[in-house]
Formats: sequence, structure tokens, C-alpha cells
Amino acid sequence: MIKDMTVGNPTGLIIKFAIPLLIGNLFQQLYNISDIIIVGRILGVNALAAAGASAPIFFTILLVTFGFTAGLCVITAQRFGAKDEIGVRRSVTHSIVASIILCFFVTTILCFYMHEILRKMNVPEQIMEDAHTFIFTLTLGLSLIVGYNLLAGFIRALGDSKTPLYFLIFSSILNIILNLLFIYVLKLGIIGSALGTIVAMAISVICCMFYIGKKFPILKLKKEDWKLNWDFMKTHLNVAVPMSLQFSVLAIGLLIIQAVCNSFGENTIAAFTSALRIEQMSTQPLLALGFALATYSAQNYGAGQIKRIRQGVASTSIISIIFSIFAAVLVRFYGENFIDVFLKEKNEEIIQIGHDYLNISTMFYIFLGQIFIFRNTLQGMGKTIIPLLASIVELLTRSFAAIYLAEKLGYLGICYASPISWVGAAIVVSLGYIYTLRQIRNKKIYHKIKWLSYKLRFHRKVEIEYQKISPDNIK
Repeated sequence: MIKDMTVGNPTGLIIKFAIPLLIGNLFQQLYNISDIIIVGRILGVNALAAAGASAPIFFTILLVTFGFTAGLCVITAQRFGAKDEIGVRRSVTHSIVASIILCFFVTTILCFYMHEILRKMNVPEQIMEDAHTFIFTLTLGLSLIVGYNLLAGFIRALGDSKTPLYFLIFSSILNIILNLLFIYVLKLGIIGSALGTIVAMAISVICCMFYIGKKFPILKLKKEDWKLNWDFMKTHLNVAVPMSLQFSVLAIGLLIIQAVCNSFGENTIAAFTSALRIEQMSTQPLLALGFALATYSAQNYGAGQIKRIRQGVASTSIISIIFSIFAAVLVRFYGENFIDVFLKEKNEEIIQIGHDYLNISTMFYIFLGQIFIFRNTLQGMGKTIIPLLASIVELLTRSFAAIYLAEKLGYLGICYASPISWVGAAIVVSLGYIYTLRQIRNKKIYHKIKWLSYKLRFHRKVEIEYQKISPDNIK
């Protein structure tokens, strides 16, 4: 169902939009955790370490492509907020073309250089083959993953966060069933985990396409919608590329941490992998609030409702702090029990290593939550430079901590890497948000005239309008 987020109570709209996102993210994380549990309990610690050692590479791919597709859908949401139906359809076609090019480029590079990347990651030789098999298989299905993210992004851009949830729940359950079938029944080993993901994602893409065709008449594409306009494509890339770079910078930081972690051996890799899955699950409410703000701010920015953006950010920030404290307390008290679930046999060393990381990272969840709030708001407004700068700060601080502190403190140095980077990035995006609003306030008259001229259709015709005008239409 299409939802206009430019009217109504901001807090209520954001929470209602975030709840399906949260449930969907939890199901996705449930799949990720179930996948690791299945691999660890059926195939053993080495297989768990192989999946964990190569997972950051795939996570990097996911972040880069997700950032790219999310950036493309920002323009779609802005066009929808501006009530520009032709612009919405043209945004969809331009986004599809850009995504196809990205998939071809990334898949080709990874297929040729995967072994070399794994060696640079310090993956131990005894798990190298399993790690390569796992990540290479997932790479071959990259186009399906990008396709799902893009289609789900279109649906969310129009204010519908429930439907992608249903597809995600279905996909996650199917994924778990397929993993059990491929690994436990058919004895395919670690490749079975990757195949389960690809097959489930392919079915989700088909479901999204069918649903969009039946329920979203605004997205019924016409022949003339496929005519490329490079100025309009540039408008998309001006948001998508910085967002993709931002996520890639974050991913590089995680790769560095994993590379340092890999040098400590299989037990540390297994423990760190388990701890990260628990962290990802516990911080999903924070991530869902951020994603909800991205769509909310994009629609309201397109409609020129800056005051509503401020209201939404203020209330959501408070909610995020409450969730951060709750998640931190829960993980600190029950972290050891959660880690034990991943292991075929109880291993006190692995449990303690994983719990050490959780005890440190939980103290900084508040900063992570604020990153999601301010970063997604700025991205929804099309302001990508500040989030990119924050990501660079995050990369530099995380890399310094992972390398320098690991040398001084050993494994505990790795545990401090992400929390330190969260603090630095949170400061940058929060100050950047304040600066952006001040800039908008200082140019209020200019932007109001620009917005009114846009609404009164002073341009010769709509076709020229959505091709040439940037959606910086704000009060």
C-alpha cells in the first residue's frame, strides 16, 4: 500500500514504518544466525570459521550494492513526495539500468580476484578452499540480491514497508529450509549454504516483480520511460555513488578488522563471527529506525517539509537511545548463552572470546544508534557528502584501532575498534545534520521561491521539468 509520509504525526508515521522493517530485519538476521548455527553444528568449527572468514567480503559486496540501490531509491521517494508520477517511473527505469551495470562490473572483478582477496585477508590455508567455495558461489548470485534490494527499495520509496517484510519473512524461512536440505540431507557441505541463499533470493525477486505489477499502477512502465536522460541519470548517481562509497568505506574497515582477527586462528574467528551475529541481531531496532527516517526524510524533503524532518529526527533520536540501553543490558547478561548456541560442542575459550567483544561493544550502542538516525536523514535529503566524510572517519579510526591496539592489547584491541569508530562517526553526522539545517534556514527565501516555481509548473512541460530540475525543492 502506498503511504504519503508528508502528512500526519511524524513519530507515529516513523514507528509504523519502522516496525515492518524491524521485523523483516530480525527475520533476515534470524536466517543469518540460523545459517551459521547450521554450518557450525553440522559441519564443525572449521566450516564455521571458513564462513566467518569470508563473510566480511560478501558483507562488503552487500553494503556497496545496498548503498547504491538505496541511493537510487532516494530519488524515487523524492519524486513521489513531489507528486511527480512521471518522474517516479523514469527514476525506476534509470535505477534499473544503473544497477545492471553495477552488477556486471562487481561480479566480473570478484570472480577473477577472489583467491587473491582471501589471501590478503589472512585466511588460514586449512580453511581457504571452503572459504573460497562459499564466497564465490554467493558472488555468482549477486544480481539476484541487487534485484531484490532495488525492487524492495521502490516499494518502500512509495511508503509501503509491510510488503517487503512479507517477502523477507518468506525468503528467510525458505532459506533455512533450503540450507537444511542442501547441507544436512544432500550433504553438499558449505556450498549448500550459499546455494540456499541464491535460490531463496531468486524466488523473492519473482514475488516482488509480480506484486509491483499487480498493486502499483504508478510503477507500470511505458516505452518512453526507458529513454535515458543523462542529466537525470546523473541526479541518481550523485546520490547513489556517494552512498555506495560510504558503505564501501564502512565495509573496508570491517575487512581490516576481520583480516587482523583471522591472524589469531580458527577459535578467534569462530568466536568473533558468533559475536558479530549477536550484535547485528540486537541492534536491528536502531537500524530499522534509521531506514524509516531515510524514506520519511526523502518524501518530506521532496515536499519541502523541513520542519517535519526536524520533528521526526528529534523524537526518533530519543527512541533510539532507549532501545540502545535495553539492547546493551540484554546482551551483556545473556551474551554467553547466545554464543553457545552456535557451537557443535561447548568450547569455553570460544565463548569467552566472543563475550569479551560483546561486553565492550554494548557500552557504545547509543553512538551507533545516533549514526543511523542522522546518516539516514541526511541521505534521504540527498546530502551524501557528510555521511561519506563520517564513513571515512569511521574507517580511519577503526583501522587505526584494529591494527595499533591489536598489536598492543592483542584480541582486546580488536574489540575496541568498532566502538571507537562509532563515536567518531556519530560526532561527524550529528554536527553535519545541524550544519545542514542551518544552511537551509539561511536560504529559506531562495528555496521557497524555487519550490513555488516548481509547484506552479513554470517550466514548459513536465518532461523537461523532471529531467532538468534537481529535487532540492525545500522551504
